[in-house]
Amino acid sequence: MLQYCEGAKVRWHSLQLKKYTDYALRVLIFSGMKPDGELASIKEISDVFNISQHHLGKIVYELNKLELIETIRGRNGGIRLAKPADEINIGMLVRILENDFNLLECFDKGTNHCVITPACTLKHALNKALHSFFKVLEEYTLKDLITNEEELRKLMGMSNE
Repeated sequence: MLQYCEGAKVRWHSLQLKKYTDYALRVLIFSGMKPDGELASIKEISDVFNISQHHLGKIVYELNKLELIETIRGRNGGIRLAKPADEINIGMLVRILENDFNLLECFDKGTNHCVITPACTLKHALNKALHSFFKVLEEYTLKDLITNEEELRKLMGMSNE
């Protein structure tokens, strides 16, 4: 849905996280549900969330580069969190993984052709809202996302350990 306001095109639907970010959060949630030291596998995560193993492999590679998970190779290998769940900030992770929060044409100076940009206050309101969005996300850690562990375990078909 596109909305028009004083001649400026606003892409309201664009404030949506990429599937990549969504899946990265799911990988972290699943891994964070494992008991200390126990490894998760890409196949397990793929089966639970119905996400292609190939796609998850790319996400795991990126999360490993960000030092959020560690990967153990070999027959009994897998992945696990590289740091405690309460040290993984959700807002910071979303900022890193997302790169296009240009809600208005004028947010991107390279492609901005809106004639009212110098006098428009809409961009300031939306920019303030975007900063508030991240500020709220930064109040959460991975640990906060798995506080309902028993319910999550049931939904993901994980046994209670």
